[in-house]
Amino acid sequence: MIEKKRVAILISGRGSNMAALIEAAGDPAYPVEIVAVISNRPQAPGLERARAAGLHAEALDHKAFSSREAFDAALEARLVVHGTELVVLAGFLRLMTSAFVERWAGRMINIHPALLPAFPGLHTHERALAAGVRVHGCTVHYVTPGMDEGPIIGQAVVPVLPGDTPDGLGARVLQAEHRLYPAMLARVARGEAPIVDGLVPVAAGDALGMVAP
Repeated sequence: MIEKKRVAILISGRGSNMAALIEAAGDPAYPVEIVAVISNRPQAPGLERARAAGLHAEALDHKAFSSREAFDAALEARLVVHGTELVVLAGFLRLMTSAFVERWAGRMINIHPALLPAFPGLHTHERALAAGVRVHGCTVHYVTPGMDEGPIIGQAVVPVLPGDTPDGLGARVLQAEHRLYPAMLARVARGEAPIVDGLVPVAAGDALGMVAP
């Protein structure tokens, strides 16, 4: 029987990347068991989406806590209850304290809609078009205290097309995210993405792939 890592997915909204991970985890050969979906927003549509897939889903409203530290402590407690081994951020729109991030160092990953280190932060598609880049894409990386600065696990490239708009480019990047994230989570779960001297070493087959528009 394949060894499966116990994964908790953190969301704040509709959970489109979460849905891609749920679909991947439906394969018996996929090395991940999704044990919980947790949102900091009780009205997040992704919670019902997770429940419809038969998963445990719960809300932990950040507005109910007096400080970021208090929220992170409550979140940590829920992760422990579920026996979480890996934490996956899938549109989780909340900054975490350095102490929380450090406790999960090497065990928490995120996907960012740009080719890091280019365009960290928000509004990545608008900024990419304004900069005149010819390629754009997405990055899966380990989470560190610095925003969007963690070791890169994998990337997918999307071409910038003539007349592109932020919405059109963003839609193609999102399609790439839905393919990249399940593949990179599987690598992490199998222990194939170790951090060595602050980086994930490039492995065979790691060349950037151009995703069709």
